[in-house]
Amino acid sequence: MVFKMNVPDIVELEMNKYNAKKTVIDGITFDSRREAERYQELKILERAGYIEGLLIHPMYTLIDSFEYRGKRERPIKYEGDFQYIENGEIVCEDVKGVKTKVFMLKQKLFKLRYPTIDFRIVR
Repeated sequence: MVFKMNVPDIVELEMNKYNAKKTVIDGITFDSRREAERYQELKILERAGYIEGLLIHPMYTLIDSFEYRGKRERPIKYEGDFQYIENGEIVCEDVKGVKTKVFMLKQKLFKLRYPTIDFRIVR
């Protein structure tokens, strides 16, 4: 006898300080349900051929490590939610509910360091 279990596509985990629920899809943990939903939308767009090369949580260096008064300072990095190619252009997306001051600073540093990448905020 074979038992078949129905496993939900989306598993919600604990909530964070902005009331976003961590959500797991395809074994990937997303910071919010909205980010997980956007992942599913992008997968459909990729299968349909509108985008290609979908990456999840790509990492970008905003400021390289450096030495200050004999001490090594660590680099400042930004982790996007998604990166893909659309019409030959690299796109970086961030799914945002709340724009913090840290995010706004990193967004400006990103645009300065990577002017050829189309930076998009999805709400």
